[in-house]
Amino acid sequence: METLPTKAKEVTSILKKIPEPVRLLVEEVTLDFSESMHQIVCACFPKAMITLDRFHHQQFCLEALQELRIGHRREVMTEVANARDDFRAMIKDLIKSGKPLVDTEGKPIRSNAAYHPERLKNNETKAELLMRSKYLLMVSPEKWTPSQRERAEMLFELYPDIEVAYSLTHSLRMIFAQKCDKEAGRKSIKKWYAKVGEFDNKAFNDIAAAMYDREDEILNYFVNRSTNASAESLNAKIKDFRAQLRGVIDKKFFIFRLVKIFG
Repeated sequence: METLPTKAKEVTSILKKIPEPVRLLVEEVTLDFSESMHQIVCACFPKAMITLDRFHHQQFCLEALQELRIGHRREVMTEVANARDDFRAMIKDLIKSGKPLVDTEGKPIRSNAAYHPERLKNNETKAELLMRSKYLLMVSPEKWTPSQRERAEMLFELYPDIEVAYSLTHSLRMIFAQKCDKEAGRKSIKKWYAKVGEFDNKAFNDIAAAMYDREDEILNYFVNRSTNASAESLNAKIKDFRAQLRGVIDKKFFIFRLVKIFG
């Protein structure tokens, strides 16, 4: 929780105040990739099965996918800025030489004409396409609206690497959505690793490597399909509540209020 100390030793000392026979009854703990939380669980709940929450590694993939989109948008913005400078330089050269003011297509232009980037068939520029594709990359294809589907087709045609990254992100989501046992999940994850290797993107390679190191704990999800979504939801509510108070001075009274409101 947000109000607890974050140092592993401090949290461990607090949890060890719970009688050992009670702690030994804990069968499963879900957590994220935090090493400190892993140490705490191993020290305080030695008999518990550790399950890495599925949503955290899916979130890593989503972040890598969005970074790819943002990177392409930066490149496009740079290209547009360079094209705008070239357009202005062309007008200055035409004025200086006394030649007719016409664009590259031979159409008349004014001396103060503004540069307009090329528009795609859906009337969006490349920069607008990349900016407006943020949400569609976060959801499954069946949730796309007709306009989002059209946008996705153009996006994947222009940027094949985004399509591959989206496919990897979506396929990982589908692996954890299937109802199967741990060994079937392991086979699916192995195939996903192979696809990541073919893509050869550093961000996705790092995610696959991190997942490989903790693979057994990740696959424990298929035992009971446990997540820490409820804990994450409560933590978000606590953060929001604390933000409304503009900070906390009296921790004991703050915890008392939390118990009364969220208990």
